[in-house]
Amino acid sequence: MNHYPIPRDYPEYQSPPEKVSDGRRFSIYAVLDAVFIVVALGLALWLACILLVGSFVWSVKLVIPLTFGWATLAYLALPRLHQLFTLLYVPNYFIGRTKTVDGILGDPVNLAFDGTETDVHAAMRNAGWVPADPITLRSSWNIIISSVFGTSYPQAPVSDLYLFDTKQDFAYQQEVSGNASQRHHVRFWRVPEGWVLPGGHRADWLAAGTYDRSVGFSSFTFQFTHKVDADTDLERDYIVKTLRFSDHDIGVEVIRDFSTAYHQRNGGGDKINTDGNLP
Repeated sequence: MNHYPIPRDYPEYQSPPEKVSDGRRFSIYAVLDAVFIVVALGLALWLACILLVGSFVWSVKLVIPLTFGWATLAYLALPRLHQLFTLLYVPNYFIGRTKTVDGILGDPVNLAFDGTETDVHAAMRNAGWVPADPITLRSSWNIIISSVFGTSYPQAPVSDLYLFDTKQDFAYQQEVSGNASQRHHVRFWRVPEGWVLPGGHRADWLAAGTYDRSVGFSSFTFQFTHKVDADTDLERDYIVKTLRFSDHDIGVEVIRDFSTAYHQRNGGGDKINTDGNLP
């Protein structure tokens, strides 16, 4: 399955963005959380240094300490470092971006839906999308096998991203080329009761759709992860087109300039380009 654009001829309306103040409040729990992050960061960096320094003897045995050193750095030290930084400078209010579990800004929010959860599931399934499995040891192993050996895994799990301080409620995907290294995928979050989008618009669900073009290493943590295609607008429009193709009664309106058009990076360090519109 390939990308293809959707005509941009939907009814549109434009409203000025609503100013939102930073509601972050520091408490004793936030202070303790920061202290534990700092301690964990220090211990993880110390352990990584011990493993890496102790490995500088060129031999076959070098592989094992180097592997453990990389794993400690990528999965313990650097994530704690990002948690500390993002606790300080990433706002806790809605800015049209998801966050990783470490607090790094993730994929852009680029879709909104009106309808019940049953409606959304029915629409996605009818459009040929497959629900993603939850992350377990078994599903994680299966996606590694699929990516490395090119075997099919249509229900491959997606990593958790956070919006409204919660991970996605569910996710859908479409496998490409018969393996999990390339795929269309979209995550969904239920909008909190009474919450409105910037500009006063209302929706029942927000979603973030991106296209995984390959697997590789994160530029921020060096973890093994999927690499996202930079043109998130193309994936956004592709998702809309599959839904409308399967059900012509699905109506679409576009909130123009919902978020500032930007050229930025997601939680894996992949470049993102968007015009800021929200279907």
